[in-house]
Amino acid sequence: MRQSVIYLHPQAPPLPAAGRPCNGCGVCCTYAPCPLGMLLSRRRRGACRALRWVVSEGRYRCGALDAPGPHLRGLPGAWARRLVRRWIAAGEGCDASLAVQRPAPSGVDPEEGPRGAP
Repeated sequence: MRQSVIYLHPQAPPLPAAGRPCNGCGVCCTYAPCPLGMLLSRRRRGACRALRWVVSEGRYRCGALDAPGPHLRGLPGAWARRLVRRWIAAGEGCDASLAVQRPAPSGVDPEEGPRGAP
């Protein structure tokens, strides 16, 4: 299995279990864009250009859904939001089949535990 390193905001929530509602962890959209993200980002790998960190919510959100204007020019906002919700499968549950390993906190060796511990 191919391993990749992705960098997420340290306060991002953990990846939800498969089928659970999206919690804005950002893992799937940072690893690879969805079909809409491929069009917007013009790439098949790497972070989606539309992915945004929302400080007030402490999670990632799809910029094409929250503010479709810059991403889908020419479409009225309500139509664009409806289309984006369908294209990104909003509300369908997490379908990321990725194994996530968060780095150990500073001062903790993942093999031995916290420094100074018996």
